[in-house]
Amino acid sequence: MDKNLGKITIAPNVLVTIVQKMADAVPGVAHLCENAPGVGRLLGLSTVGRGVRVGVVDDQILVDVYLVAKRGVDLLQMGRQLQRQVAHDIENIVGMNVREINVHVEDIETELAVATGYNKEQD
Repeated sequence: MDKNLGKITIAPNVLVTIVQKMADAVPGVAHLCENAPGVGRLLGLSTVGRGVRVGVVDDQILVDVYLVAKRGVDLLQMGRQLQRQVAHDIENIVGMNVREINVHVEDIETELAVATGYNKEQD
């Protein structure tokens, strides 16, 4: 009974939300950047949310994540875990293929920021 009953459309913001939730849960990520910096290099459909840029090219997902890492974290390991988790979630929840996930560590959380709750992005 695989009858075509119609079209399924997933809003790009759904992809952004999936990536944001996953990134916040990865150990070593202090927080996502408020903005996704840089010039958009994605072709086709592109959506930006807090610290995340998602694009769709040729029915494949491209993701850029901009984050601040916690001190003392193995950045390479954290980045790879984030890539694996995001790819797994997008492929299993949305059913689309992921072409690439780029992790941009924009800063490392300082002791001052942790102790005082200071966030330079609030300035």
